[in-house]
Amino acid sequence: MLQDAIKPISYLKANAAQVLADLEERREPLVITQNGEARAVLQDVASFEETQQTLALLKILALGTQDVEAGRVKPAAQVLARLRAKHTGG
Repeated sequence: MLQDAIKPISYLKANAAQVLADLEERREPLVITQNGEARAVLQDVASFEETQQTLALLKILALGTQDVEAGRVKPAAQVLARLRAKHTGG
């Protein structure tokens, strides 16, 4: 992590508007320290939303893997045939 990506809380208080502008422009997280210790991480909204989408996809993959390991699967041909029958009313 770059040194300029770590700032004390006093910097955030004095430069909040600039910090927000920099976050949006750079799209890199900013670590906020208090008494020399990391206390929070700030990031722009677009990056946060991307992270949330990525985490959701990873969770879906993990759940799918659990289903496969537990044997809760059906052949694709069987599922497609059922869907086709449902769609055509037969």
